[in-house]
Amino acid sequence: QVQVAESGGGSVQAGGSLRLSCAASGYSYASYCMAWFRQAPGKEREPVARIGNTDGATDYGDSVRGRFTISQDNAKRTVYLQMNKLKPEDTGVYFCGQTGHLTSWCRRSSAWFDFWGQGGQVTVTS
Repeated sequence: QVQVAESGGGSVQAGGSLRLSCAASGYSYASYCMAWFRQAPGKEREPVARIGNTDGATDYGDSVRGRFTISQDNAKRTVYLQMNKLKPEDTGVYFCGQTGHLTSWCRRSSAWFDFWGQGGQVTVTS
């Protein structure tokens, strides 16, 4: 059984930084994509960042590019999201997802991801 668990959320003032972690376990295959999405109240889930585990290829949402960095530790099956220069509009529940397609190719759509964590709240105050 695949399990995905996020950690590291919290509250910070605008301009500050936070780092989120996402650990996955129970997945038997070597290739996968992991990604961060976020959802603000009353809004749809939005893609934030993605990384393929075999080549480390990354992609970011337009609103976070240049401020957020996704990275991975394959030995720990863990991805990280370093969030700098945070803005109040970054507030939301951040979810980590992992694919189960036997490929590390990533897509922006949340429907591409098979396994999800419970999410963690990030609040940025002005």
